[in-house]
Amino acid sequence: MTEIPAEKADFSLPDTIVLASANPHKVTELREILSGIGVKLKSTSDFPGLRDVIEDAETLHGNALKKAAYLYETTGLPALADDTGLEVDHLNGAPGVYSARYAGERATYEDNVNKLLRELGSTDNRSARFRTVIAFKNDSGTFFFNGVCEGRITKTPIGDNGFGYDPVFMPEGYNLTFAELMSEIKNNISHRGRAVKKFIRFLEEMRKKEA
Repeated sequence: MTEIPAEKADFSLPDTIVLASANPHKVTELREILSGIGVKLKSTSDFPGLRDVIEDAETLHGNALKKAAYLYETTGLPALADDTGLEVDHLNGAPGVYSARYAGERATYEDNVNKLLRELGSTDNRSARFRTVIAFKNDSGTFFFNGVCEGRITKTPIGDNGFGYDPVFMPEGYNLTFAELMSEIKNNISHRGRAVKKFIRFLEEMRKKEA
């Protein structure tokens, strides 16, 4: 599989993209971010019978690529996949690529958050960042988009919105966690939001070529 730099892309703007996720929180978040681009977003829920892709790559890049490639090859549609990791400096970058299963393969969001807070204990070194890698696969190749959001881990969960580690992640420049911020603000500054914005600009360039 050839990986083509985004700036060398040459293809028509797709009518439909399928997202490699059935997570309702992620689907809703991405649909909000992608609204207005003129492309219909489907999810794996629209394709019964798809198997779960085992995210066993050693990097976010590898997992995103693996999911996008499987979905593209199975549905025949341009496929968008992402993998996100929380990197905590005091834990030498952990949980990183293992963020979704930090407390075990069947861990809940709460399980992962509780383990993270236990590992950090009372340390004041709570700097961290969310990192997202998006892979987009179509007939022309594979394209990657990255997004990072710096911040710190709070000592207790705060807020009822969002998902995952959102209740304990306070982005740089804010005194609210991701779980307290309005979705419009979070989508504008988040790691995933920043990666998706790059993807949107990429699609807009494709639209200009068609004009």
